[in-house]
Amino acid sequence: MAEQSRAVVLLSGGLDSSTALAWAIKRQGWDCHTVAFDYGQRHRVELESSARVAASLGVTDHRVIRVDMRTIGHSSLTSDMPVPKDEAEQAGVPTTYVPARNLIFLSLAAGLAETIAASYLVIGANVVDYSGYPDCRPEFLEAFVQAARIGTKAGCEGKKLEVSAPLITLGKDEIISLGLELGLDYGLTSSCYDPHADGTPCGHCDSCFYRRQGFEKLGQKDPLVYADM
Repeated sequence: MAEQSRAVVLLSGGLDSSTALAWAIKRQGWDCHTVAFDYGQRHRVELESSARVAASLGVTDHRVIRVDMRTIGHSSLTSDMPVPKDEAEQAGVPTTYVPARNLIFLSLAAGLAETIAASYLVIGANVVDYSGYPDCRPEFLEAFVQAARIGTKAGCEGKKLEVSAPLITLGKDEIISLGLELGLDYGLTSSCYDPHADGTPCGHCDSCFYRRQGFEKLGQKDPLVYADM
């Protein structure tokens, strides 16, 4: 019997990363190790969600890596800068962009992949319903995997490392449809950039907008209850 492929999955606890994890486990059959990042974000809700999602999908190795990106600043997710509301379709990169976040997260995930001999890094990035983040594009992911192969001992020894972004060309409705098909419980996830203290999503930030739009396009009810409902 062939050895099961191993993957490190970046799991924020949000809709996209949770769907990517379900895909990696249920469609690909990979042995998935998940990693969430405590990076100084303005709320803890997503870290709690990532642990719930990992447990619900049978992941036995879920890690939280701490890296304080508040020291870099310049993002409304890591500072007191207000999170934009009702501005999802405006042009330009919003203040919710965290400088080089995916570059840093993927680098740490690549280090973990080398340590546990994983062949895949899985990320829930997509370029259709997204907020204009430069580190969610295919060209960035392609460049990163080349750098990781050159910059790691495993890569220099010719061991396989691929970055898999299964949602990269999907709209939010298509992502949700895939997750529902895979049996993912979206009630365990958290997408809001500015949730209330009890975790209730605000309903007006970019992430809430795209999530709600995705469920509406499918004619499905989002299991989360929003603050403005």
